[in-house]
Amino acid sequence: MPPLWKEQLDRLRLRDLREIFRTAKPVIGMVHCWPLPGAPGYTGYGMQTIIDHAIRDAEALAEGGCDGLIVENMWDIPFRAGPHVQPESIAAQAVVAHAVRQAVPELPLGINLVHNGGVALLGIAIAAGASFIRVCMFTGAGVWDAGSWDEGCAADLMRRRKELHAESIKIFADVDKKHSVRFPGIDLATHIEWTRFFGADALIISGRMTGDAPDLAKVEQARALAGDTPILLGSGTTEQNIAAFMQVADGVIVGSSIKQDGDIANPVDPNRVRRFVAAARSAG
Repeated sequence: MPPLWKEQLDRLRLRDLREIFRTAKPVIGMVHCWPLPGAPGYTGYGMQTIIDHAIRDAEALAEGGCDGLIVENMWDIPFRAGPHVQPESIAAQAVVAHAVRQAVPELPLGINLVHNGGVALLGIAIAAGASFIRVCMFTGAGVWDAGSWDEGCAADLMRRRKELHAESIKIFADVDKKHSVRFPGIDLATHIEWTRFFGADALIISGRMTGDAPDLAKVEQARALAGDTPILLGSGTTEQNIAAFMQVADGVIVGSSIKQDGDIANPVDPNRVRRFVAAARSAG
């Protein structure tokens, strides 16, 4: 038998996505916040405008049949890396996420802070009442698209999660994340092994950039390497390709293709959401 400390760590880990969602293969819709205060795109329109647009998108995702939501600071471009995310952005995202949680209480809520918010991401999740977080670089190291060098946040994040009594918040961790290039030698197998070893509850596989799908062969390889850890798709899925991906993956995070006209800057289109969800469900 394993020692008691190991049993306790193992009990904390998510083994089945049904523990959070109402289905074993969830469709998780993205709520992309308008530029938050401090971002170059922010023009002083105020928090209520940001909240109103986020709630509108969240309600459209729920209406279309999504099983969960993720609130993300999508338009805080160019993104800051890791601990360099500014306090005004963190505070604003927490306010928006909490409003979304209140507006759509029936769906599990996740948080993503681009790029790789780590402990700040956990703080937003606690304030908003979220069930999980998407961690862009949980282990390993690499360079982001804006040129920032970054490194895994697992050591600080997992300790802080324990200190804050927030172990119910699960870790969905990217491997070979979009918008980044990994340090040489960190191949997919190595990255998955590290990420599982340090306690991630689910792994996310993405393409090269937002809106780019990963190769199906990469998803199949990740599924083979991940053991009993769930695999989710993190970019580039569409009504046309999702059925094939869902034959392999355990769930999907979708954003771009379910917007009006398929344009990521547009509001969520509930009709596109319905068609996407139906296509995902058709995979069984």
